[in-house]
Amino acid sequence: MNSPDIRVEKGHAEPEEVAAITAILLARAAARASEPTPVHRGRARAGWRRLEREPGFRAPHSWR
Repeated sequence: MNSPDIRVEKGHAEPEEVAAITAILLARAAARASEPTPVHRGRARAGWRRLEREPGFRAPHSWR
């Protein structure tokens, strides 16, 4: 495994620039790992409708 972890696609990056971006990426990864995982709260009701429970006719001027 002699391939580098970071590759410059365009231009030429100095070793100091590669080290700086590596430090930033590692700091962000560490900060994200230390954050508590948010608790998923489900919806109060479904985001879709069951057509069999809908009335058969809707007036054209109705809001629903």
